[in-house]
Amino acid sequence: MNIVVCVKHVPDAQGDRTFEDSDNTVDRTSVDGLLSELDEYPVEEALKIKEAGDAEVTVVTMGPAAAADAVKKALQMGADKGIHICDDALAGSDAAATSLVLAEAIKKCGQVDLVLTGLASTDGAMSVVPAMLAERLGLPQVTFASEVTIEGDAVTIRRDGDVATEIISSSLPAVVSVTDQINEPRYPSFKGIMAAKKKPVETWSLGDLGVDASQVGLDNAWTKVLATAERPPRQQGLIVTDDGNGGAVLAQFLTMQKFV
Repeated sequence: MNIVVCVKHVPDAQGDRTFEDSDNTVDRTSVDGLLSELDEYPVEEALKIKEAGDAEVTVVTMGPAAAADAVKKALQMGADKGIHICDDALAGSDAAATSLVLAEAIKKCGQVDLVLTGLASTDGAMSVVPAMLAERLGLPQVTFASEVTIEGDAVTIRRDGDVATEIISSSLPAVVSVTDQINEPRYPSFKGIMAAKKKPVETWSLGDLGVDASQVGLDNAWTKVLATAERPPRQQGLIVTDDGNGGAVLAQFLTMQKFV
């Protein structure tokens, strides 16, 4: 089985994330970056499938030079090889352009049986790329999986919702997105870190994928951030001294805030 996992290099959520003054895109240089935490789950799931049978796991990412670190982390976890799509024209690309580039990269990988993605990227949090990928690849999609089972030429997932649990099956190949409930991602071992240094990583440009620069980048994005502003500091809460009418004051406050 040939498994492709799409991952993203994102700014560390623990850092002070900001936007670039010049174009209102996410500032990816003044804060440390890392493999998106939500993308560790599809990597782990791919490795579990590999360990249960005969499979090869390829990790694909798109981004500037620093994005290679996301591939490196996945290889250290146990993925077999990596692909880094790096091109200056990609800067500022939206979800539509991202799905186009990733889809062309997946096609270039040859016969792919399963495409795994995370729930969303921690910097964009749109959760639309898996569906866009499936459409561009002409494959069925099963999303928000809390459990994945491969049997023969079919994949079955369990999707846990707020009011119901759904069991969904699809023929392979397919695009599957997983949630953070599906597994516990492993930490790279020393052996895995050393082995990752010898694993192949290819760097592809837009030209390698046959994608024209006019289809990607901020100037060709369907959506743009027009303005940003820092969130104002939290105001001190209202302190009510109960001198006999505290209950009435509280009820009035809740009513004004439309809580009751």
